[in-house]
Amino acid sequence: MSDRRTDLLGLTRDRLAAEMAALGERPFRAKQLWHWIYHRGVTDFADMTSLARPLREKLAERHVVGRPTVARRQRSADGTVKWLFRFADGQEAEAVHIPEEDRGAVCISTQVGCTLTCRFCHTGTQLLVRDLTAGEMVGQFMAARDACGEWPTPGDGTVRHLSNIVVMGMGEPLFNYDAVRDALRIAMDNEGLGISRRRITLSTSGVVPMIRRFGEEVNTDLAISLHAVRDDLRNELMPINRKYPLADLLAACRDYPRASNARRITFEYLLLKGVNDSEADARELARLLGDIPAKVNLLPFNPWPGCGYRPSPPAAMKRFSARLNDLGLSAPIRVPRGRDIMAACGQLKSDSRRDPMSRRRARLAAGIVDDCHGAC
Repeated sequence: MSDRRTDLLGLTRDRLAAEMAALGERPFRAKQLWHWIYHRGVTDFADMTSLARPLREKLAERHVVGRPTVARRQRSADGTVKWLFRFADGQEAEAVHIPEEDRGAVCISTQVGCTLTCRFCHTGTQLLVRDLTAGEMVGQFMAARDACGEWPTPGDGTVRHLSNIVVMGMGEPLFNYDAVRDALRIAMDNEGLGISRRRITLSTSGVVPMIRRFGEEVNTDLAISLHAVRDDLRNELMPINRKYPLADLLAACRDYPRASNARRITFEYLLLKGVNDSEADARELARLLGDIPAKVNLLPFNPWPGCGYRPSPPAAMKRFSARLNDLGLSAPIRVPRGRDIMAACGQLKSDSRRDPMSRRRARLAAGIVDDCHGAC
């Protein structure tokens, strides 16, 4: 039998206050709950000792503080950890912890599956199952904190192993805009998870109207999955380009609020052998980004079973990087993490299914199917 209690995880402050008002409680109770849920990481109302016992019992009858459960945990030889999280309805999505010496990022998913069919991406081979809720997104980061024992939020300068959030996992974040916005506002709340705006990066394939809105309403750091410098090639690699071509995408980047040399937009560029790694591609990339505060992350291709592309050789990647540097663009080659456990960029996928939903119906729900001209 399913649990019909309301999950408080992921509710905005206003909605949490409304839940307390419905119980006949005063607004400050919502603030107390917020502290217990997001600052202390507590999931059991019985442990929320600043609340009176009758209120704790009432909350336990009508509400829960959810967490995804860990269906599988894998650890890479390089220290990267990948979790397969299972949500209350049994659907699953993957998240990754990428540790560094003095910090660490958690890569979270925003959808189960994906509406897009980017040719180089393993996640894109999985049909969209459903969007994740704000609670399920922020819950991935909180479950990672559970695993690392990082509750409560330290105020003494202690180094965090989980200091950053990258919204780069399964799904296109801007096709699940409202839930992503609410999840990131919770993450940035100084009385909650307390993650700095500049320690959060959202990556998008280029949903142009939502880029502008995201900049106005959330305005974390932005990353663009670019991967091609010509519309014809990007149409092939990333069919969303047929709806939002390069000129429109780059115009949205120029307009992104507070983009500056101190806060540059990251352009992710996956180097594919013989496809997009020529000298001409490097020159055109520098030209396209010339008037945008930009940096380029050059990504080695992470192969997956059945893919039709090959990674550019190391020498070709170094030449591409050097050429961009000569043309004034910072363009480091990112070292892949977690390849041995399929945790690197573009490799995430779960076994969740949504039947009988065809790829065309999934893309129609995202509003982009009519622009694929049969290529989907």
